Amino acid sequence: MAILLILLAIFAAIALLPQWWVNSVIKRHSEERPDFPGTGGEFARHLLDEMNLHHVLVEQTNDGDHYDPTTKTLRLLPQHHDGRSLSAVVIAAHEVGHAMQDATGYAPLVHRTRMALQAHYIEKIGFTIMLLAPVMMIFSKAPILLVIQLLAGMGVLSFTILMHALTLPVEFDASFKRALPVLKAGGYLKEKDMRSAREILRAAAYTYVAAAAMSLLDVARWFRILRF
Repeated sequence: MAILLILLAIFAAIALLPQWWVNSVIKRHSEERPDFPGTGGEFARHLLDEMNLHHVLVEQTNDGDHYDPTTKTLRLLPQHHDGRSLSAVVIAAHEVGHAMQDATGYAPLVHRTRMALQAHYIEKIGFTIMLLAPVMMIFSKAPILLVIQLLAGMGVLSFTILMHALTLPVEFDASFKRALPVLKAGGYLKEKDMRSAREILRAAAYTYVAAAAMSLLDVARWFRILRF
């Protein structure tokens, strides 16, 4: 039992630490900056207009900062859309980086978008398979069928984790090959803020890795529910 608890603690740490680190970096630089001329949302709009991406919308959301290539919409959390913090400005630049990728037909972003659309339906199939597994075993009285269904369901759910892991190059490109050069070339930040800006951009890039780690908790939760 002690070994099991230790393994569960290690598993939880692997799943939770990346998200904790990302959140702590962003929070550390979330104090309001009166010296900034605009909010994160206004800064995103400014950068998009400077790049002639007038068709890209900027909206507020509660579903996490992201750029949606299917609707050409850049969405920011309320504190980043309306805030004047370093985190708000830098995260806005990161999401503009994704809009730049989309505008140039950046292939990895195209592939990620396709995978994300597929993942939504694949995840539903995975949950359905795992929910039906115990019922099928009761009616068929064949335990091996439960094992096969559980493995199939786990494989489907793992697709979501794989998708998040494969997005890391896309995120780093948006942070360090798009957003950072724009911030430097435009002189939008003071030199003393650049080190912190790089840290925020790194955290923004690892957001999907943190999401993949959190997905591991969902997998573990299913094992507990089904008592596998």
